[in-house]
Amino acid sequence: MTLKRLISTAAALLFALSGCTTLLARAETPPPGAVPGPALWRVSDADTTIYLFGTVHALPQGKEWFDGRIERAFTSADEMVTEVDVSDQSASAAAMQQAGMLPEGTSLRALMTPDNRQQFEAALVGLGLPVEALDRLEPWMATLTMSLLPLLQQGYQTESGVEVALSARAGDKRRAALETVAQQIDLFDGMPMDAQLTFLDKTVEAMPEAKGSLDAMVEEWIVGDADGLAALLNAELDDPVLYERLLTRRNANWAGWIEQRLEQPGTVFIAVGAGHLAGADSVQRHLVRRGLKVERVWQ
Repeated sequence: MTLKRLISTAAALLFALSGCTTLLARAETPPPGAVPGPALWRVSDADTTIYLFGTVHALPQGKEWFDGRIERAFTSADEMVTEVDVSDQSASAAAMQQAGMLPEGTSLRALMTPDNRQQFEAALVGLGLPVEALDRLEPWMATLTMSLLPLLQQGYQTESGVEVALSARAGDKRRAALETVAQQIDLFDGMPMDAQLTFLDKTVEAMPEAKGSLDAMVEEWIVGDADGLAALLNAELDDPVLYERLLTRRNANWAGWIEQRLEQPGTVFIAVGAGHLAGADSVQRHLVRRGLKVERVWQ
């Protein structure tokens, strides 16, 4: 796989890491007649309904998740909102390539400690890549690439991801995004170099279990077990600074966006990474702190 292809692939899943952490959610007991399926929430007032749907950005082929409950909510919406505009992946890839390259004469491996470099090189060889394959990339960009490659090699596809499927069904719905591509890139590119290198090292260490971990998360997601998903996601990130940067602060901002959107009539379907919709710092919890009522849609 060429470097250009790696960057395009990472662009397609730029946000996979940004929603992969949360704290354990409070237990939920499904009411009688509840439909097992990915979790869906609703916040509304007299003339506005906003659905919140947690997504998985890449899935194996053949995973069925678009059940009647989700279809009814999505069909009723006149506006679809995602984390960022997903309509132009080539533009995202170009922006990432510009932001994610080290200066000429600088090598990624030269920035690492000897032990981390040895582990990193072994991981690249295990993926079938030469040890110099990612030398031009900044650590955050290499982290995204190293996170995605094992999954892509084992059957996960961006084309099967939830946002892609929803976009294909959106028709003439209005589109909006909670963040810009530049903001999303800055989540990673704006991290200090030492934090980026730590992030990369932790990713490399977790690679042998990457597919098994994601398989387990997808199974919890697809049956709507928000508590089980939260417990699994909680183990993915233990750095409080990164947790605040990638999750808590953004969830609070998105809750503010939703509160303002309630002032306009209509029905909105918001699709964001499932990690943002579970746990003590979830979008829903931030909405409740603002005095809004959020309910789980079970049927």
